[in-house]
Amino acid sequence: MNKTETPHAHENNEAVLKRLARIEGHVRGIKRMVEEDTPCPDVLVQIAAVRSALNNVGQIILEDHLRNCMVRAVEDGDFEHAMSDLKLSLDRFIR
Repeated sequence: MNKTETPHAHENNEAVLKRLARIEGHVRGIKRMVEEDTPCPDVLVQIAAVRSALNNVGQIILEDHLRNCMVRAVEDGDFEHAMSDLKLSLDRFIR
């Protein structure tokens, strides 16, 4: 969120928070695997699962942003600024 933006609730906050909590637990599990010298291929599979789960959360947040924030920006006449922010965020997300 930009410093100039006001906080706002998103439709899927609860679902996103639940998914993030599961991901957090999964990451702790990966840490344990490394501490216990689990074979690297097994650790990598779990890292891939976490990466996929994070991408799915990002997708939910992006969809929510498009459905709510971007629509609001168009209604408020602030589309160009919102689009610029979205492009910057997407560039960082995709990397």
